[in-house]
Amino acid sequence: MQNYSSRWVIVGVGFMILGLVYTIRSTIGLMMPIWSEEFGWSRSMISSAGALCLVVMAIIAPFAGSAVDKYGPRIFVVGGLIAVSISATLMATMQSAWMFFVAFSLLSGIGFGVVAMHVIVATVSPLFDKNKGLAVGVATAGSTAGQLLIIPIVAIFLVSFGWRETYFIYAFVCISAAAICWKLLKNSAPNQDITKKATKSTFKRDFEYLIKKPVFHAVFWSFTLCGFTSTGVVETHLMPYLAACGYPTLDGALSYGFLSGFNMLGMMLAGYLSDRMNKVVLLTVIYVMRGLSFFILLFVVGDYTALAVFTIMFGVFDYSTVPVTAGIIVDHLGQKMLGITMGVLAAGHALGAAAGAYYGGYLFDLFARYEEMWIASIILAIVAGVISFAVIFMKPAPRLV
Repeated sequence: MQNYSSRWVIVGVGFMILGLVYTIRSTIGLMMPIWSEEFGWSRSMISSAGALCLVVMAIIAPFAGSAVDKYGPRIFVVGGLIAVSISATLMATMQSAWMFFVAFSLLSGIGFGVVAMHVIVATVSPLFDKNKGLAVGVATAGSTAGQLLIIPIVAIFLVSFGWRETYFIYAFVCISAAAICWKLLKNSAPNQDITKKATKSTFKRDFEYLIKKPVFHAVFWSFTLCGFTSTGVVETHLMPYLAACGYPTLDGALSYGFLSGFNMLGMMLAGYLSDRMNKVVLLTVIYVMRGLSFFILLFVVGDYTALAVFTIMFGVFDYSTVPVTAGIIVDHLGQKMLGITMGVLAAGHALGAAAGAYYGGYLFDLFARYEEMWIASIILAIVAGVISFAVIFMKPAPRLV
């Protein structure tokens, strides 16, 4: 076990890289109106690229989670950041739709599938016996904390310089982060005994074990709906929706940035509470409150107060599902299953998000409005809460081997 300070350094590294990677994921929503005007691309086409990116993430995620359990995060995190950097460079020079699909859907999808919350959770959780939920909450909060500052800066760069220059800068930042991670993560490999026991059949054996457990199905399907109601509809369509409601680009970006700030607070608070209260009840409340927040979004046209209420409420109850879900997995399936389980859940989350991203773009092209998408999100988030609550009737039985 590493000493106390070095463990929190790894938490800080996880926080930093998630902030960078999740920001470029969010820029597709900010760029959508710009690309529609410059290239003549439809919202559904851009949304399809985002959806395909999420599918690639879904394919990569389970294997990345399992691999980090066995070999440590260093090589995977660095490789993922390099893939995202190359993707940003290609996007800065793209002239056609096929280049966009290759850069964002394929390369970014690979990078996002590796440098993601499930990998950071699998890296951080085994390091802590006490305050495990808090540590996971702080590390994964980087997925939104970076956006609090970076998304508004991206909006300013767009107005001042242009979108191509913005992606060039982002590529440089990612490659610099890769160098930092190569240095700081060198001593964070897992126990060598675990590595020696890793075999090619491990993933298959562990996956077969998972699908026989009712608790896995409860957290998997609720987390899939989580993807639809968070990454899918909000990350992709919130800023275009606000633009359609008449909000200036900078106002929409600032709203998203503040939402990300409350997201950060929500993740930390959820991690703290998960160490101190019933995790299943906490997760159920989070999903139901998220669903109710979409109701407010139906009334934000010309109403900055309603937008502020949604920003706070959704922000607090968005990614706060992650540390709580991770805690439930450890309680019911065991620490050794956390990486692969979070990886499989991340795949479900990505597929749900892909459906949400495409569904929103399709509806907008069809009806020129987003209201039906928000109504669907209300229903699905509440359903996710109901599914999650079923775990309370399942006896915790950690797998020890």
